[in-house]
Amino acid sequence: MNNSELIIKTIAFVKEKLNDAEGGHDWFHIERVYKNALLIASDTSCDLTIVQLGALLHDIADSKFHNGDETIGPKTARLFLESENVSEDIILHVVNIIENISYKGGNFEKKFSSVELDVVQDADRLDAIGAIGIARAFNYGGFKNRTLYNPEIAPVTNMTKEEYKNNNGPTINHFYEKLLLLKDKMNTEKGKQIASERHHFMELFLAQFYAEWEGLK
Repeated sequence: MNNSELIIKTIAFVKEKLNDAEGGHDWFHIERVYKNALLIASDTSCDLTIVQLGALLHDIADSKFHNGDETIGPKTARLFLESENVSEDIILHVVNIIENISYKGGNFEKKFSSVELDVVQDADRLDAIGAIGIARAFNYGGFKNRTLYNPEIAPVTNMTKEEYKNNNGPTINHFYEKLLLLKDKMNTEKGKQIASERHHFMELFLAQFYAEWEGLK
């Protein structure tokens, strides 16, 4: 099977698996990350096939929607790739990307590193910031029935992985606990460049949000 056929089959598989997914983690999220990854890869020396597969399969079974089980995603991706007779070295690389891509409170130490992981991680993080990131944050907050904002509840920084997973603070707090921190955690030059503009947009949004909250605008 050539690369194009594999990617087409992977896209079909992901679309089917995420058919009923939450709006911020559905096929359209995957598609945006895939496009981001291709954009970054065009400016980076990397294995494009691994980048494509990593981007398409990175959220095939997000632990947030599987009782915190972080093993389902890698297992699901492996089983699919094995069914398509993909070589073990590619499968292992893609699985390592899935296992090491998440933010997890920002204190998670990656157990694997590669240029391809850097590209896919940046692509995923770009979808968490800017206009799309804002929309996704409030969509997930609504999905979890979280308060939009509560001035009496301060953001919690420097959370452990477990504290981050169990955090149920207001959606606005998530900007300070993750979204505004991502600009300085980008891996690639292209990722940093795009993140800078999206970061600025979030700052403008927050200024407007607080002004409206206080009845100043």
